[in-house]
Amino acid sequence: MTPKSFRIKSFGCQMNVYDGERMAEMLGAQGMVAAPDGDDADLVVLNTCHIREKAAEKAYSDVGRLRREDGSRPLIALAGCVAQAEGAEAKTRSAMIDIVVGPQAYHRLPDMVAQAARGARPVDTDMPAAAKFDVLPQRRRAGSSAFLTVQEGCDKFCTYCVVPYTRGAEISRPWTAIVAEAQVLVDGGAREIVLLGQNVNAWRHEGQGLAELIRALARIDGLERIRYTTSHPADMTDALIAAHGEVEKLMPYLHLPVQSGGNRILKAMNRSHSAETYLATLEKMRAARPDIALSGDFIVGFPGETEADFEATLQLVDAVGYASAYSFKYSPRPGTPAATMEGQIPREIMDDRLQRLQERINAHQLAFNLSKVGSETQILVERAGRRPGQMIGKSPWLQSVHVDTSARPGEIIDVAVLSAGPRSLAGAVRRQVAA
Repeated sequence: MTPKSFRIKSFGCQMNVYDGERMAEMLGAQGMVAAPDGDDADLVVLNTCHIREKAAEKAYSDVGRLRREDGSRPLIALAGCVAQAEGAEAKTRSAMIDIVVGPQAYHRLPDMVAQAARGARPVDTDMPAAAKFDVLPQRRRAGSSAFLTVQEGCDKFCTYCVVPYTRGAEISRPWTAIVAEAQVLVDGGAREIVLLGQNVNAWRHEGQGLAELIRALARIDGLERIRYTTSHPADMTDALIAAHGEVEKLMPYLHLPVQSGGNRILKAMNRSHSAETYLATLEKMRAARPDIALSGDFIVGFPGETEADFEATLQLVDAVGYASAYSFKYSPRPGTPAATMEGQIPREIMDDRLQRLQERINAHQLAFNLSKVGSETQILVERAGRRPGQMIGKSPWLQSVHVDTSARPGEIIDVAVLSAGPRSLAGAVRRQVAA
C-alpha cells in the first residue's frame, strides 16, 4: 500500500538536516503528509551519519525500535552516509530496511518508495554527474533561520574521515541556483541563512569564491543574517577574511576545525595546516573582525597521539580561547587509512583526554559568555522557552539568549545581557528592531 504519511529522522551534521528538509518537500509534493508527533507514520526515513561509529550504530538501533507492538512496521528507508557506505549490505544487517538511498541519490526517493510499496527493496547509492538539486522541488516555507547547501563532497582525504567516500568529490552548486534558492527562503520567512558544505569555503563557481557569494546574498532585501559552516583552514582566503570585516550581515562567528594542536598528529591526519599556520589564520581573522567568536573541532586519541601531542592541543585551546568547540574520541572508520595505523590508543586514555579537553573548552566558553554580560546586542527570536512568556533567540555569536518578550519567531530585538552560564545567556528587551 502506498504510504500516506512519513517521518524523517536526521542524524549528524547540518547538511543532513538540510537533506531531510528536501526529502520532506519531495514526499509532500507526492501528496504525503508529515505524521504528527506521537502518531505512527506509514514511512520512516532514517537520514544517517557515518562520521563516527556511535552514530551509525544508533541508526540500526532505531530501525529495530520501529516494529510496533502488534508486529507491524512502517516502510523503512535508510538514507544518508551509512546508506552510501554500506549499500545493499545494510539490508543484510537489518532485514527490516526496505529502501537504501545515498546522499547523492535521494532525489529518487519518491520513485523508490513507490517501488517498495509494490514489494521491491530498492538500493541506490549512485553518485550521478547530474546535480540532484536540478530535480528537487522548489523550496517553500522556511523558519527564521534556514540551511542552504552550496557545496558538497570533499577532496582533502583526511586519514580519519569517510566523507570523500560517502559524499564524493567536491562539487559547487551554481551561483544563480544558490541566489535563487536564498531568495525563495527569504520570501518564505527566513531572516537568517546558513550556507552549508563539507568544505563550504571551498565553494567556487565561474571564478567566484564564497566571499563574493556572501556579498551577493547580503544584497537580498529581508535577509538580515548570513552564516556558513563547515570550513577548512586551507580554504580561508584573504577575501573571505576581509568579508567578515566588511559585510555587516555576515555574523561574527567562525567554525574552523583544527582537530589537533600537535603538528606530528596533524601530518598523520593529512591536514594541510600546522598549529602555527592555523593560529596565523585566526590572527588575521581577529584583525578583520575583532569581536569574532571562534569555534573548532577536535579529535583526541588519534593513532600515535602521545601525552605531549595532547598537551599541544590544550595549549592551542588556551591560545585561541574558543567561544565554543566540539570534541570527540577518535573513532576508526572502515576503509580509512587511520583505521589500520599502528599506535591505536586505548579507550581509557581517550576517555581521560576527552574529559580534560572538554573541561578546558568549557572554561573558555564560559569566559566568552561572561564577557557579554552588561552589553547590548540583537537576537533573532527562534522559539518559545520553557517558561510562559519566555523566548529564545540567537545572538550574533550564536549564543542562545533567554528573554521574556512577546516577540515572535523571526523578529529581531535589542536586548541587554544580564547574566551568562556555560551554555546560554539571559537578557532583557530593549526595543524591537524588525518584524
